Amino acid sequence: MHTVKFSYSKPAGDRRHYLNEADVSVLLSRLPYETWQPLKAVHFNDQGRGVRTLGYVTAGHREIAICALPPQVSLTRFLKRRYKESPAEFGAQRGKQWPLLAVRRYLLYDVFLHELGHLQIVDPTNKDPQKRYASQHKAQEFALHWRRTLWKSDFDHPDPVHNRPSKEELEAL
Repeated sequence: MHTVKFSYSKPAGDRRHYLNEADVSVLLSRLPYETWQPLKAVHFNDQGRGVRTLGYVTAGHREIAICALPPQVSLTRFLKRRYKESPAEFGAQRGKQWPLLAVRRYLLYDVFLHELGHLQIVDPTNKDPQKRYASQHKAQEFALHWRRTLWKSDFDHPDPVHNRPSKEELEAL
């Protein structure tokens, strides 16, 4: 197995990184190596253009960037109705600011997994990157599949971001 490199750039103003190397490393350790084998680096940067971009894959399909966000944010508009996602799935409430834990959960178990989905080769014979690698739809299916698979059973870890929201957490909303 290879190691993934991590880089950080300082966010502007009061924006912040919600994830770090440890969060991503724990997630990767829970996935089969084949799913993240193409990944060479993860960048935590401030290229989100406000709150328009949460993450992206670099042109070479080997690196993922997760963007810094403002200190208070609601990510409900990013949820995919097609897949019946709801804010409660991450520990948030529709129409309100998302708690820190819900933002971290969404960035890690939706955005990061989605971008990892884009690294999956769906047509190895095709030279065109648009057709060789997973499309938006396939990448989201990848994220949905792995999030639901990983959250089927509790994961023994001190950071609650690695499990679905608890009943107590949802009741507090």
